[in-house]
Amino acid sequence: MTYGIWLILFCFVAGIVAVASNPSPYFAALGLVGAAGVGCAVLVSSGGSFLSLVLFLIYLGGMLVVFVYSAALAADPYPEGWGTRSVFVNAVVFFLVAMALSVLVCGGWYEGSWVGVEEAAGLGMVRGDTAGVALMYHHGGGLLLIAAGVLLLALFVVLELTRGLSRGALRAV
Repeated sequence: MTYGIWLILFCFVAGIVAVASNPSPYFAALGLVGAAGVGCAVLVSSGGSFLSLVLFLIYLGGMLVVFVYSAALAADPYPEGWGTRSVFVNAVVFFLVAMALSVLVCGGWYEGSWVGVEEAAGLGMVRGDTAGVALMYHHGGGLLLIAAGVLLLALFVVLELTRGLSRGALRAV
């Protein structure tokens, strides 16, 4: 199980490096979706299957919107792929920096601390991830409404910025 989690975490770092090293929004969005999928696999390996499913569905919906806007604003007829020299050099540098930081940070960690939520809770009738979601909505309902309003405002700002000087039906001819 430990080797599987190591492999999942390695794929997560590779997905993040794929996002950070590529200047093209097409390939960066693909790397971001892959990193989100592998991040949800990390949550599943820890015992949070419901939270992983909800996070993946919400994240994919948000990524679809971001990808559509970035693809509409990108004026790149020939985007740089992962095989080009500059993207490959950036990926190698980012990966080496990530490995150096992980060596510096993980001095006190060991594999015994990777325990699933069901193993740590003892005898319980409710899964840990569903109880956590209910607690989050119970105590954080007001903050959830504020966050939804901020996201709606951000959507209107992005729509206004991408529309440009043409005002639709209200513009002067």
